[in-house]
Amino acid sequence: MILVTGATGNLGSKVIAHLLNKGTAAKDIAALVREEEDASTLKEQGIHIRIGDYAEIDSLVKAFAGVDKMLLISSNDRGAVENRTKHHINAITAAKAANVKHIAYTSFVRKPGHENSAISGFQNSHVESENFLKESGITYTILQNCIYQEMILAFIGEGVAETDTILFPAQDGKASWVLREELAEAAANILITNGHENKTYPLTNTTSVGFEQIAAYISEVLGKKVTYVSPAVEDFKAILAKAGVPDLYIGMFTMWGTGIAAGMMDLEDTTLEILLGRKPTSVHRFIEQVYRIEQEQSLA
Repeated sequence: MILVTGATGNLGSKVIAHLLNKGTAAKDIAALVREEEDASTLKEQGIHIRIGDYAEIDSLVKAFAGVDKMLLISSNDRGAVENRTKHHINAITAAKAANVKHIAYTSFVRKPGHENSAISGFQNSHVESENFLKESGITYTILQNCIYQEMILAFIGEGVAETDTILFPAQDGKASWVLREELAEAAANILITNGHENKTYPLTNTTSVGFEQIAAYISEVLGKKVTYVSPAVEDFKAILAKAGVPDLYIGMFTMWGTGIAAGMMDLEDTTLEILLGRKPTSVHRFIEQVYRIEQEQSLA
């Protein structure tokens, strides 16, 4: 039995879809959810629904009963970073109690110097979780995912086609953006094949891209010049605050922008390509698809 946590989330639901598409029977898949009513679609597909909460170990032990392999998708708790670490430790502790044989854990790509970067808290949570998993005695695979290509759209905002400007404090930093769909497919491949025991995989694209290049890609699709502007961090915060952006998002955008500026996600690797059996989708292709669709919809 393969169990996927966060099964109704964007990544978990895609992993389950890939497991099914690759021939895993629904009866051999379990989905961990907090509320059963959220999993009606999965239930209709014949997938086992397990109810559990990262904050409640007893519920997890019960939910993990009979599971051989588990994909532990990192917590998306919006509270203190320590909450996430505790959630991961709870899940690993419960998996050990339930005799789960193998855990694949979705971590995040790391580079030297991350301890002093803008994303240090986020990274430290993954470091602590990885170490706890390694020391648990359970066979593991650590998936160090890089930043999603979908996040590009959040960072540049919805009005680029109207303003012709990308405003983001990433300076000339680059990131090895990856498509969430392909990270889900790679995770599914790992869950249904052997040879991944006690390995750590950096899952990045083969080419890193910065916002100057992203602006050029958008310009190409829109047929007009889009300019990238990287303001000072405090100026960026003030601009967003004046626009009414909530503090939570201002903090998040600033953290990621500064992290990219420091090169914390600039890591090119072929592991994802090997796991997929093809080159990952490029940022150029992603941007082309997104803005081409938007143009077609606006003309319809």
